[in-house]
Formats: sequence, structure tokens, C-alpha cells
Amino acid sequence: MTDDSLLTSLLAAVAAAPDDVPLRLHVAELLAAADRPADALAHCSHVLAAEPGNPTALALLQRLTGALTGGAAPHPRTANEPPTGPLPAAGFDWAKAEQQVADVREPAFAEDAGSSPTEDVRTAERPMIRLSDVGGMDEVKQRLELAFLGPVRNPDMARRFGATARGGLLLYGPPGCGKTFIARAVAGELGARFVEIGIADVLDMWVGSSERNLAEIFRTARRNAPCVLFLDEVDALGRKRSHLTHSGSLRNTVNQLLSEMDSATGANDGVFVLGATNHPWDLDSALRRPGRFDRMLLVLPPDGPARAAILRQHLKDRPVAELDVAKLVKATEHYSGADLAHVCDTAAERALAASMRSGTVRALTTRDLLAAAREVTPSTGPWFAAARNVALFGNTDGSYDDLAAYLKRHRNL
Repeated sequence: MTDDSLLTSLLAAVAAAPDDVPLRLHVAELLAAADRPADALAHCSHVLAAEPGNPTALALLQRLTGALTGGAAPHPRTANEPPTGPLPAAGFDWAKAEQQVADVREPAFAEDAGSSPTEDVRTAERPMIRLSDVGGMDEVKQRLELAFLGPVRNPDMARRFGATARGGLLLYGPPGCGKTFIARAVAGELGARFVEIGIADVLDMWVGSSERNLAEIFRTARRNAPCVLFLDEVDALGRKRSHLTHSGSLRNTVNQLLSEMDSATGANDGVFVLGATNHPWDLDSALRRPGRFDRMLLVLPPDGPARAAILRQHLKDRPVAELDVAKLVKATEHYSGADLAHVCDTAAERALAASMRSGTVRALTTRDLLAAAREVTPSTGPWFAAARNVALFGNTDGSYDDLAAYLKRHRNL
């Protein structure tokens, strides 16, 4: 096959796969060797728009620029061979050079991203709630006291037994069951500041910005120590790197989170990291090592006393007749806190419609709430369906023994 025929075939292949970087670089090298520097530069520019730091493309770009300005003719060079020859001297035709690269897109460097979202997370609050404000859930409170709060309150005694609060605590369970509220209550118990971080505070479209945001968030927490740093939906930030083979930026974000959580240097003293996730089995295994999220706490749907407290809380400012709370608690088993709020809202809509029809206020009744509970399906069902498979087949190290015990008690395992 002649050189022209080969180039024609390769250019057709580039048109079919425009994002194939190695192919474009090969075509650019061939075009440069064929004394077509302008065409080669167009392909080189496309590569640099996608991969600004590509060493082969950078070396080729310098050679092509020299060729276009009257320097030595371009010649093939390997990726590891440094570029040689003088840079353009005085009298360089900038207008011609700008015309050659007019269609090059600006690379998405972090420095060009403008204002950083971390500006919105630098204010730490002091929650006024305590664990006593969490209705029911006595087992969760006891686990928190033994595994986390106790060592913090009694550091000398904890050290004698080799216990420490260093590292992180991962709260997991169905959505809407109060993980964020519990994290705030923990900060209140410790008298510590509270910084809540969501996905939008970290992830960014610009190259390097997500890692920079994470570093700034941890610096904020260290400046405000003692501080509870709460990472909501941490599985979105710390997803298994084996599942991110085609997303280098997300892999770098996971690596940055691992680095920030590594407390071997003691840099995180006074920073208590709490994470919340609905899918702990999607977390990168490195996040579960000692010094990181080495403790897990299952936050289940509210028990009977907790459901009664949640219902009273959502009904306290509404016109309510005498209620049979015990009957409502029995009818809402497996409902999350968010589901119970939805039940109260649905019943209130029903009573409001009746009040508008009659022209007088009609108070909420047990019947209204029971009817609403029949309309609202517990949102925890799909979560437990997925969690059942994990408890059956993915509990090799005992991490999900609490989950398996709960499923057995409710005859779901």
C-alpha cells in the first residue's frame, strides 16, 4: 500500500473514531513526515484538547510549530525522546500561528474554573440537638456510645485499653431513616462544630477541582477542630476504583479521599469523620481499612417508640383530634422517617380538602392517618431486597452481621 493510500485509510479511521488518541497521534506523525505540518497540527491540537498533558502531542506540537515558522522539518520521534532544536526567535509570525490553532478548545484546567464551591462550606455550625432528641433507636445510641462517643469523652481511659476514636464511622441503611439527623446529634453530644458535605460540594467538571475541593474541605474541618465532618452519600465519592476504569477524574477523587482520611500522621486529630451511605457494598475496600471508615453502624427504619415520636413531631402544629398512636405505630412498621412525614402530609391534605368543602376546620383523625398509611408504600422495600443478597452472599467478613440478624428477625433471610 502506498503512503497516500495508507494516510487515506487512516484518515477515514479517524473520522470514524475521532476520540481515538493513539490513532490521531499516529496520523499526525505520518502527516508531519509527509511534509504536511499544518494538517498534522490540526490532529495534534485535537489530542491536546482532550489530553492537555499528553507528552507525545506536546513534543510533536513544538516540532510542528518550528516547521511552520521556517525551522527544521519535522521528523518522527518517540514519546520519551525530548524535543530538540531552537524555539522560534524574534520575527515569529504570531498571526500565522494563531490562525493555525484557531480551532483549538481551551483545556479545562482547574485554575480556569473560576470560583470554587468550597467557599460555601467554610462555615461550620454548632448543632443544638443531642441524642436524647432522637426518638427511640436505643440500639443505635448504645452502639454510638460504645464505639465512638465513649472513647472521645474518656480519652485517658480509652488509651489504657488501646481504644481510640481516630478514623471514621460509617452510617448505613435505607434512605430516609435519619442518618443525617444522627450525625448532627453526635456533633451536639461532643460540643463540636458540624460541617456537612454533599456530592455537589466536591464533584466538579474541571480537571483537578474535585480533588482540590476535598483537600479544602478537610482543611476547613481541621481549622474548626473539634469538628464532625459529615460526608453524605459517601459512596458517590468513594466508589470502588475497579468500577471506574474509564473515569480517571473519579479515580483521582477516590485517591484524594483516601489520602485525606489517612490519619497516620495525626493531622486529623480533633476531626471526627462520619459518612452516610445507602450502599456500603459499593465503597472502595481501601476506605474500610483502619484509620478510615473502620466502623459501620446500621441505621434501620425507626422502631415503635421512634415512629411514635416522629408522628407526634409532624402533627404537633396541625389540628388533631384524639389519636390512637399505638394503632398508627403498628400500621407503619418498616416505614422510614421520610415515609412517616409523607403519611402525615397525605392525611393533612385529606383533612384540608374536607375542611374546605365544609367551610370549617376538621381536625385530623386516626382514620385519616390510617387511610394515608395504606396509600403510602414504604420506600425501604427495594433497599432490603438488595441488602438481602449482600447479607446472603457478600458477608464473608462479618461486616453485615447486624443486617443479617435484622432480616432473620423479620423472616426475610
